[in-house]
Amino acid sequence: MRIEEEIQSNNFEDNYHKVVINVSYTYGWLNNLVRVQFEKYNLTQQQFNILRILRGQYPNPATVNLLKERMIDKMSDTSRIVDRLFQKGLVSRCTNNKDRRAVDIRISEKGLDILALMDKEFRTKDFLENNMTEEEAGILSNLLDKLRG
Repeated sequence: MRIEEEIQSNNFEDNYHKVVINVSYTYGWLNNLVRVQFEKYNLTQQQFNILRILRGQYPNPATVNLLKERMIDKMSDTSRIVDRLFQKGLVSRCTNNKDRRAVDIRISEKGLDILALMDKEFRTKDFLENNMTEEEAGILSNLLDKLRG
């Protein structure tokens, strides 16, 4: 559906204004779709993001700073998110041998198991392929890259 129909307005200053509104609206739409999947596993989108980063690092640990650099949402309180994941048993923490001030964070077996279940149950392709082809998804991704400069 066109953005004008979704927000019931076509009062845009220009196409630059329209694209900002459209990207913001689409972000909310996507967020609502994926939030349902995360809630099944008692996770937030930010917690899921950290688990995915840690799985990519596995079996090597990550520091909070590395996680902050790679997070999709740069405004997240990474330390607090790691604390919540630790409380859930999805990550482990230990002091870094080289830098006693740093903490090494690793995904736990339980964390790996949850991601494996989510991988089977939830694929973004499943809810996007009805609206666009894989080629169109690639074009959109390239345009979004271009937008960010």
